[in-house]
This record gives sequence, structure tokens and C-alpha cells, in this order.
Amino acid sequence: MSASVSSPVSSTLHFQAQASAFASAASDRAPAPLATLRAAGAEAFARMGFPTTRSEDWKYTSVSSIANTPFVAAQDRAVGALDAAALEPYTFGGTWPLVVFLNGRYAPALSSIGALPDGVRVMDLATAAIQEPELLARHLGVAAPADRDGFTALNAAFAGEGVLIHVAKEMVTDVPVHILHVTDANGAGVMSHARHLLVAERHAKASVIESYVSLADVSYFTNAVVEVSVDDGATLQLLRIQRESPTAFHVGTVEARQGRDSHFMAFTFQTGAALSRSNVFTVLAGEGCGTTLNGLYMLGSAQHGDHQTRVEHVAPHCFSREAYKGLLDDASHGVFNGKVYVHPEAQKTDGKQTNNTLLLSKDAQIDTKPQLEIFADDVKCTHGATVGRIDETALFYLKSRGVGQLLARQLLMYAFAADVLETIENEAVKEALEQLTMVRFTGETSH
Repeated sequence: MSASVSSPVSSTLHFQAQASAFASAASDRAPAPLATLRAAGAEAFARMGFPTTRSEDWKYTSVSSIANTPFVAAQDRAVGALDAAALEPYTFGGTWPLVVFLNGRYAPALSSIGALPDGVRVMDLATAAIQEPELLARHLGVAAPADRDGFTALNAAFAGEGVLIHVAKEMVTDVPVHILHVTDANGAGVMSHARHLLVAERHAKASVIESYVSLADVSYFTNAVVEVSVDDGATLQLLRIQRESPTAFHVGTVEARQGRDSHFMAFTFQTGAALSRSNVFTVLAGEGCGTTLNGLYMLGSAQHGDHQTRVEHVAPHCFSREAYKGLLDDASHGVFNGKVYVHPEAQKTDGKQTNNTLLLSKDAQIDTKPQLEIFADDVKCTHGATVGRIDETALFYLKSRGVGQLLARQLLMYAFAADVLETIENEAVKEALEQLTMVRFTGETSH
């Protein structure tokens, strides 16, 4: 999708009216943390509206197709019903805790939180606002404030659907929590604004899987925000998998804040939606902490996928590692913009960032822009980007050894993507994503 002029004012007003009405109607009955966030979100969106291509961060991505569609808030539409068996292809065969959202609404009947390890709490955001108001007051809207941008503001205005995952200090668990967002035919025309809050206290270690899938090829709008707090010495891994309908729209933002000697790891896997935007931002605020951001995006047809990362080095002796890879076919358009910002106090920073894209057709295109902004003099930072086409020599070699054209292409694409997939520690998820990578462009799966 090519860049275009800004969205019509009338379409922005449609969303503004919904946001203001929802925030006002819910203010009297909502718990304080949610009511405050909603009011701030409605005010910020009225002031900011949707971003336009005049903004450098949105230069290559027009959101007019979202702004011009009169989506209905998930809270104003009946959730519908779903057989739990329909979720099995998307749960990776895991027996870990599962939190399900159906058509943008929390679905307790489909969720199976079960027995949690000591020190791990999982509850829907509405319940958390009542039972843990002080915890939400400390964290909700802090990493991702309502005035971050227009989409974050819109998410804040409709805050209420989401989940709190709290890992107590010293708690180390290898059992992930899976947040699964499902849209079926009843979700056509719906916009959902999930806000998840992940808190890992001092020296805790945990992992979260966040999936977005569709059971029907319908158009809808997902606008999700994940706020992450990683305290001193803690480690948190987030696996984000976006497999939305090929006619859907997806904007997802992850905002993390890290303490001393902490480690935040995020992996983004993106294959779905007609237009998608993934923002992964983290602030390394404590000395000696680090972040690892990896991703794989595979686009075909006329899909548009935009990845934005920002690593902000505030404290000294921190490290960051980024590796994003893309496979683009047909007339798809990918965007990657990675920013590493090093503050003057962040001496001894060690940062590396790469973006590699493989174009599988002559009409596919990528706009890539790795960025370094360094204001400290004792640092070691590198960045780079490569764009290329499939190796015809390697393809010919495989075919000359009896490997068919399709399998040869699959093997070369998998070899290109394998090193980032290997960074996934959860074996069940890694194997499933490897299989999706192998079949992505064979016609065996739509997204």
C-alpha cells in the first residue's frame, strides 16, 4: 500500500465520538485505574487523531483505510459463541495457562487458567482493576501513556479488555502463559483494544505467548497495547504471533521498562492482516540490563507490514541485540525502522541491529531504515540492512539434485529465516512457526 495524504477529518471524528461516549458512559461505574486511563485516552485522541504520512514514523504507512472504516467497538457487539475445539490448531499443543479473547472480549468459558505456579497471578484487567487497584495505579498507562500516539490514545479510551500477568519476586517458572485473541465471523466490522499488563518483579523469570488468529476471512481492526515492567534482575520473554485475517487491520504496540540487570526478550512473528503495524519499544533504565528483539515477517499478495523498534539506552553498561528478517512475495510492501538511542549517561553501551529482507518477486518492496542516535562517547554500536532476491544459483543447484521447484524455494526461504526462529526457546512454538514458514507461500495456508 502506498503512502497517501492524511485521513479525512470526518472519519477521525467518528472514532473520536465513540471514544468520548465510551469513556463518559463508563466513568461512573469503572474502577479508578480504568476510568482515569479512559478519560486520558479520549482527551488525547481528540487532540491527536490518527497519525498521517506527514509524520516521519508513519512516512511509508497510510492508515486511511482504518480511519475511513466505521468499525464498531467490541463492547457494543455481542461476543458470540465458539466451540473450544476450534482453538486447538492455535494452542501449540500446550497444557499451560490459556487466556482467550473472542472478538475482542474476554471469554472465561474458553480460557483455562487452571493451577498457576506459586507467585504467578493471571486475571482479566477488569477484575484486576477491582482487586489490585494499587498495582494497576503503579503500572497501567505508565510504560504506554495515553498520549504516546493516536493509536495508543484510542486504545486507552476503550481500556477494559485485557489481562494482568504478575510474577512475584524470586519466582522462576518455565511454564508460559498464552494469551489467545480469536476472531470469527461474528467479529466482522469490530474494533478491539486489548491492553495487557505484564509485571515481573525482582529476580523473577517468566514467558508470555500472545497470539492473534482468525477463523474467518472477515475485516476487523485490532489495536492492542502491551505494557511490560521488568524489575531489577528479572527476565521476561514475550512471543508475539500475528496471524490475522488477510482482510483485517492490526496495530500492536509493546512498551517495556527495564530495571537494573534485567533482560527483556521479544519475538514478533507476522504473516496476517491486509495492513499491520508492530511497535516494540523498550527503555533500558537500569545499569547492566539488556534487551533482545527479534522478528520474522512474511508477506504476500498486496499485504503491507510495518515494523518499528526503539531501544532507548538510559543507563550505562547495557546491551541490545536486534535481528529482523522479512520474506516478501507478490506485490507486498514491508517497512522496517529500528532506532537505537543512547543517552549521554549510557556509557559502555553495546548495541547491534540488523534487518535482512528477501524479495521473492519483482513487485515486492521494502523500506528499511536502521538508525543510531548516540550521545555518549564510550559505546560499541553497529547497525545494517540488506535487501536481496532468492539465490538463483542455489535454486538451480537444488533442482539439479532432484529437488522440486517448490520444495527448493521452501528450503531456501527456511534457511534464510532459520537463525531468527532458532532464538525461540519454547520448542513447541518454535516447531509450529518453522512449519508455518515452510508452507507460507505454497497456497496451503492463507495466513
